[in-house]
Amino acid sequence: MMSLKRLISKLIPQPVKNLAHVAESCLAVAWFGFPSRGMVIVGVTGTNGKTTTSNILARMLEADGKRVALASTVSFRIAGNEKVNASKFTTLGGYRLQKFLREARDAGCTHVVLEVSSHALDQGRIVGVRFAVAVITNVTREHLDYHKTMEEYRRAKAKLFDVSDVAVVNLDMWEPEFFLAKAKRKTTYSTVEPSADLLAEDIVLSIGGSRFTVGETAFSLRLPGKFNVENTLAAAAAAKMLGVPMNTAAKAASEIPFIPGRMEAVPNGLKATIIVDYAVTPDSLGKLYDLVSTMRKDGARIISVFGACGDRDRGKRPIMGEIVSSVADIMILTDEDPYYEDPERILDEVEQGIRNKERDKTFFRIRDRRDAIRKGLSLLSMDDLLLVTGKGAEETMAIGDRRIPWNDRKVIVEELERISASM
Repeated sequence: MMSLKRLISKLIPQPVKNLAHVAESCLAVAWFGFPSRGMVIVGVTGTNGKTTTSNILARMLEADGKRVALASTVSFRIAGNEKVNASKFTTLGGYRLQKFLREARDAGCTHVVLEVSSHALDQGRIVGVRFAVAVITNVTREHLDYHKTMEEYRRAKAKLFDVSDVAVVNLDMWEPEFFLAKAKRKTTYSTVEPSADLLAEDIVLSIGGSRFTVGETAFSLRLPGKFNVENTLAAAAAAKMLGVPMNTAAKAASEIPFIPGRMEAVPNGLKATIIVDYAVTPDSLGKLYDLVSTMRKDGARIISVFGACGDRDRGKRPIMGEIVSSVADIMILTDEDPYYEDPERILDEVEQGIRNKERDKTFFRIRDRRDAIRKGLSLLSMDDLLLVTGKGAEETMAIGDRRIPWNDRKVIVEELERISASM
């Protein structure tokens, strides 16, 4: 049932709510003493790759001796002290954001890396923050429930460039010219375009990671997939603009074992591969399944546990169902974050896109996410690959007004322990 608070919120036009966000941000900036002044702020936006890029960039800056704060979808980190982001917001509201910046400044941080969402940009939650560098990773279909059109979504992302000194743009993304035209100063990166300021060459992709060169600098990552080559290039381009030597950036990137909830492997005794990933868009799912299809051993199966978020872009749901069904051998459709929407309708709309699967044999609907994960684990044979997507490293599940403690990796570990105890 919809709460009174939510009902009232839905009745208020978004432009009016945005005025409240701007007012909150302005008051918070003054209250906390203009905290971003004196620090170098980097904003990372884009549909996919923000969290990984932000984390890699923070490590590069730290490797160069900078005292760094990081605010991402996954966590908050100030000068090495880290805590989980349980807010379910990529970018905090004005008051909490300015409070975070003040804490970073008080801790002696010289540099801050912020993930910046299109919602935060549209609503004015970053008012009062001047960015030294803005990074755009890509723009693909997402949040059309809010922005309505891709053009409006792109315009919202571009607002970050209005308050930034330098723009870092991915030439591999769709129509990068739109963002290049908005930039005051710019640097570019690419895996294919020779005109890019940072061009990845001699790319070698494998299950265990990836290798490539930028000029005379060799990068060797433990993060697999071409998308992580792009994320690393984005971070390296921003780091270079801030004076970090390329060899320092490469060394820092090579030392990152994984990003929580992003292609995160879960050790197990089943002799199978179990991966947790955040992928929630058609583009991110497509890239993820392209990658895991190359990881498949002969005769092994890919088993998928996934769903779709409630109160979000409904048009992407059948697209996601089709993408997963084109690669996965067995699909288990389950709840993700229903919020206030009917969970059955969410699953119905994802199921519309599923192709070539037989109900209760190669396709299952199990709304309880723990039961769905348990089913996936029970189907695993040696060398199979289980992929659990949609929540990554999140710590809660949103059901109406409630936030239920939830972490996919922890649940998988608990179920693996139960299986081990029963043997």
